[in-house]
Amino acid sequence: MKRLVLLLSVMLVACSNDNAPDVSSEKAAADALQALQHSTAADGKALYAACAACHGAEGEGNAALNAPSLVNQQDWYLERQLLGFRSGLRGSDPKDGYGAQMQAIAKTLPDDNAVKAVVSYIASFKAKPAAKTLEGNIKRGADYYSNLCGACHGPAAEGNDTLQAPALAGVEDWYLLKQFNQFRDGLRGADESDRYGYQMGMMGKTLPDEDITKDVIAYIQSLAD
Repeated sequence: MKRLVLLLSVMLVACSNDNAPDVSSEKAAADALQALQHSTAADGKALYAACAACHGAEGEGNAALNAPSLVNQQDWYLERQLLGFRSGLRGSDPKDGYGAQMQAIAKTLPDDNAVKAVVSYIASFKAKPAAKTLEGNIKRGADYYSNLCGACHGPAAEGNDTLQAPALAGVEDWYLLKQFNQFRDGLRGADESDRYGYQMGMMGKTLPDEDITKDVIAYIQSLAD
């Protein structure tokens, strides 16, 4: 019953805004919730069956479902995001349909150990290079990145565990653009109790326009080559 209520809430959110998942994404979320009915908190592989419906059998992601690759993101960051979805810190904005899907799925994980188990299983996958989908002025992007992003995310976008700033190099460019725009528009990081998300929410307003944002992301993508 709990999973049915969560799925219905996802569908209601999806129908209430323009940034909503399409039918295929809704079906994948439904499949994910169903998969969780047959998993246990200690079995990361079984728990990942729910994730595979959208993110792929080996964490490769599916851009058509707006599901990013998981293999190019750090395990501590994945754990933090899953906990954020599970607690409601992330994915609560009524305009964030995809976030609502993830929140519903994460809330079916029974405890923190289940989160750790699924992240540990994801860590066993082999990283794969992200395909380039955006064009931009890499030189201009490098200037903006150095001035605004490098202090936290590192000069080569390698991330900084101490500052809880994830690596960006190697993460899909379309996903970086979508998340930056969500920070800029207040769909993500608007809650002050989400310390790191709130910081990025403020940073999301520092780039002057979409073209420069793409320049920065094109530069980040070049660092993974």
